[in-house]
Amino acid sequence: MKQIGGEFMELVATQEARPWDRPFWKPVRGKEGVFTYLVLIHTLAIIGLIFYPLPSLKVLGLAILFIAFGGLGTTVCFHRMLAHKTLKTNRFIEQVLIFWAVFNGSGHPASWVAYHRLHHSVTDTPDDISSPKQGGFWWAHLRWLYQTHPADKQRWAPELTRGSYRIWGWLEAPVILLSLFCGALLGLGWMGFFWLGALRLVYSLHMQCFVNSLTHLGHAEKGDSSMNVWWLGPFQLTAWGENWHEDHHAHAGSARLGLRWWQTDIGWYFIWTLERLGLAHSVKRPRAS
Repeated sequence: MKQIGGEFMELVATQEARPWDRPFWKPVRGKEGVFTYLVLIHTLAIIGLIFYPLPSLKVLGLAILFIAFGGLGTTVCFHRMLAHKTLKTNRFIEQVLIFWAVFNGSGHPASWVAYHRLHHSVTDTPDDISSPKQGGFWWAHLRWLYQTHPADKQRWAPELTRGSYRIWGWLEAPVILLSLFCGALLGLGWMGFFWLGALRLVYSLHMQCFVNSLTHLGHAEKGDSSMNVWWLGPFQLTAWGENWHEDHHAHAGSARLGLRWWQTDIGWYFIWTLERLGLAHSVKRPRAS
């Protein structure tokens, strides 16, 4: 019995140290809700594709519009502004962008930022919770979302646990429900329910997850495995410009991710426009190499 107990404790310790060795279907304690959400939206998306494989132009247009707004919220606000502090906007614009990021399925701003800052501090090491170099492609793409313990918000994003940011802890679940049912609430029937809800959320999820998985499959001779993936950009409405990930890791303090003229970076164009209109300031640009 002691031997069996010892082997069990050793297995538990191994899974804590190497969480990618856990069965793919087994979430860590406290992440059961995340796992249920992922299963739910994928199941609904499959059902939606079976019954409504081709949406109407109105439904498709609204889905693309919502994906685009959500993408701007994630890349401009969560990533460039909150995580890396590469620009500032007034509070109203910031809160609107946070809403669209949460509506897009990106979660609480403090949680997103804590995960991202942790990733940058230990890129490609065993402590990097979303590295394909450690757990493989599917680990970095999706499994880490429900098979790692939450990043320490107080350590990695303490400023986002206070003040007006706290309200998103209460609003996150209602906004996700609104996001899931928005098509039905807009009177667009079952087609709208599936395409503006689960199908849009699944598309947004995977396009954003490619930043963790696909854009980290490069060689690590330069210090980390980040790489630019030019062809991902046109599909990545949910993360405008995030496909230039090697550029981002080389210039993490820059609000601009596409550093060359031919590297399309919609998030940067949006920031540039806000700056020209006097709605953004303290915009940081890449240092000359």
